[in-house]
Amino acid sequence: MSDTSPIIVWIRRDLRLSDHATLHEAGKSGRPVIPVFIRDHTVDQLGAAPKWRLGLGLGCFGEALAEKGSRLILRAGPAREVLDALIDETGAGAVWWQRAYDPASVERDTAVKSALKDREIDARSFAGHLLFEPWTVETKQGGFYKVYTPFWRAVCDRDVPEPLPAPSKLAAPESWPESDALDDWGLGDAMRRGAAVVEPYVQLGERAAQARLGAFTSGKIADYDKGRNLVAEDGCSTLSENLALGEISPAQCWHAAMRAKDAGKEGAETWAKELVWREFAYHLLWHTPHLAESNWREEWAAFPWNEDERRKEVIAWKRARTGIPFVDAALREMYVTGRMHNRARMIVASYLTKHLMCHWKIGMDWFEDCLIDWDPASNALGWQWSAGSGPDATPYFRVFNPITQREKFDPDKVYVDRWIAEGQSNPPKTALSYFDAIPESWAMTPDDAYPEPIVSAEDGRKAALDAYQNRDF
Repeated sequence: MSDTSPIIVWIRRDLRLSDHATLHEAGKSGRPVIPVFIRDHTVDQLGAAPKWRLGLGLGCFGEALAEKGSRLILRAGPAREVLDALIDETGAGAVWWQRAYDPASVERDTAVKSALKDREIDARSFAGHLLFEPWTVETKQGGFYKVYTPFWRAVCDRDVPEPLPAPSKLAAPESWPESDALDDWGLGDAMRRGAAVVEPYVQLGERAAQARLGAFTSGKIADYDKGRNLVAEDGCSTLSENLALGEISPAQCWHAAMRAKDAGKEGAETWAKELVWREFAYHLLWHTPHLAESNWREEWAAFPWNEDERRKEVIAWKRARTGIPFVDAALREMYVTGRMHNRARMIVASYLTKHLMCHWKIGMDWFEDCLIDWDPASNALGWQWSAGSGPDATPYFRVFNPITQREKFDPDKVYVDRWIAEGQSNPPKTALSYFDAIPESWAMTPDDAYPEPIVSAEDGRKAALDAYQNRDF
């Protein structure tokens, strides 16, 4: 391998220039750098909203690379075949990338690294998507953590390296390999008319993410302990969209939180704990990959959840017509903005899995289709936590009451009125936008009468507790 041969930097969920260990090291080498994104099966299997948001992120990242005199090469196909072809075309002697931790990516990356080494190609993977590599956090007995609080105590005082600067320059190859056109990929096709509704709520790219972080840590983070639960207020960072695609790194967020904490802002540590909850989700997904596919607690396989998505209760839930205002408002927020407030996510998930007695995978898969901030680990852990089948889960007998939760966290019905048009004489644009985002086949209008509850808070709680008490395990 020549020291002047190009380095292929395989881009995945790391659409940023700063604190990007792979690009940083490649830039320092002085060798030509060829950034490549591969549309393989892991991309094709994405739901409508995350795939659309990925397309926007790739376009923005390509522009950022162009400002450095570089390019983002787009290729489609199995990763190993694409990389082999690019090596042959460019004479590259190295392929470097940042690690992913979901089972499909781990399987792919392991096979790719082995094949590249067989070709005597320098294949390297770098950290960067997490604060702590999952295998580096162990209990005193040498195993992995299954409960969040001890996990937090194990990592809260660890050193997190300072974020790396963006490369000042990325050397270009003598000639660039051909690239697919991003528009030809049609990554947003499944969004249909919903794309125009959601797009104004997107904060796209690294610059927007950094601005979000700066605004949050200089202001709202101080009251985060309280503000994060008030669904009608803008009390959260809303950075999950950018973290999901690596438009900002967790280390950048962590250090900003620590600076805010040192400045005496009381909510900073609570926000840092939320960053570590994301770490905990990946820690569990790495050590127990079945988290994303089946009940983490195997005994829950015997629980009598409904798994029929054709049932009227499931259809009503998906269409945000359950008759429970807090639940419906939260789902409509997701259809209009591509995101959902975290407190609302818990209520929505609890209602589906407990009041409606539906399998958590129905909700997990639906969120995967609808969220622009979809994250494989956080989505899986969140749903299993809510259902009671996961690690460190809320007990099944803890059933969130969506009526009292609304009274506590949306006492003036600001959130509900923001997203539900039916019954209002002059509904806001946010509520009306729901009808522009949903499929026309749903045949819904703002003039429809708001439905009675498909399952009341009281009846749903009783049914859930009866099922729990009569379980076979």
